[in-house]
Amino acid sequence: MSYLADEIASQPECWSEAIALAASAQAQGALPRSGDRVAAVGCGSSLNVARCYAALREAAGHGRTDAFPASEFPASRRYDCVLYISRTGTTTEVLDSLRQVPAGTPTLAVTTDPDAPLALEAGRAVLLDFAAERSVVSSRFITSSIVLLRAHLGADVRGLPAQAAREVARPLPPELAGQSEFTFLGRGWAAPVADEAALKLREASRTWAESYPAMEYRHGPISVSDPGTVVWALGEVPADLLADARRTGATVISTGADPLAGLIGAQRLAAALAERKGIDPDQPRALSRSVILA
Repeated sequence: MSYLADEIASQPECWSEAIALAASAQAQGALPRSGDRVAAVGCGSSLNVARCYAALREAAGHGRTDAFPASEFPASRRYDCVLYISRTGTTTEVLDSLRQVPAGTPTLAVTTDPDAPLALEAGRAVLLDFAAERSVVSSRFITSSIVLLRAHLGADVRGLPAQAAREVARPLPPELAGQSEFTFLGRGWAAPVADEAALKLREASRTWAESYPAMEYRHGPISVSDPGTVVWALGEVPADLLADARRTGATVISTGADPLAGLIGAQRLAAALAERKGIDPDQPRALSRSVILA
């Protein structure tokens, strides 16, 4: 079994630890205060976490929140706090961005390694060491970070570990094995979750996958859906939109589960497709655990 498969299966326990960690991080002031103007920064999958957090925080009324790829962070823009998300804490763009934050602006980090440059250089760090990973493809760090941030924002996430356990144990729909094209849809904070699901399929199994804010699917992308396509809704997606997808002949998946539980299903599918193709999901082509530039 791959490291990725093991790490995907460990998410129920990781989510429980993330929920417990949120309370202590809040007490220590290691996460943004309500009312602050916040920038959330990351790369790759961690950028999807930042985008989820920005949407969730603004929807919950905690204040203006922007999300940026680390390479595009506007250092001249003023924020009350800048939050960095990085599994390894060594990504060059993340560190370059951190070092450009104006003096006096608080910086926070969510990462796994207390000795990584990001943890050492940020003003405060929340360590998800229990979600550290050996696979190049990230799974449990990403979902645990989102669970942590949702709990911090006051969402009731107590039932999420049980949902994760059910998703880990549930057989994958057998009709997925023979499909070659996947479209993931989500609304609100679930839109970047859909982006993350598609990214997992591309990274781990070299599978054609795309993602959209759900209502954008009808504005062009639906034209490529056909009987060889799976349209997978993460979270709540309008029934009439899914009916339109079915009329193309596409296989439609919509369970109504929490978007993060749906993401576990996509992660498991990515690992299964890699195994079927004879691809090592722990060593995806042209990728590494951290992008470190000369």
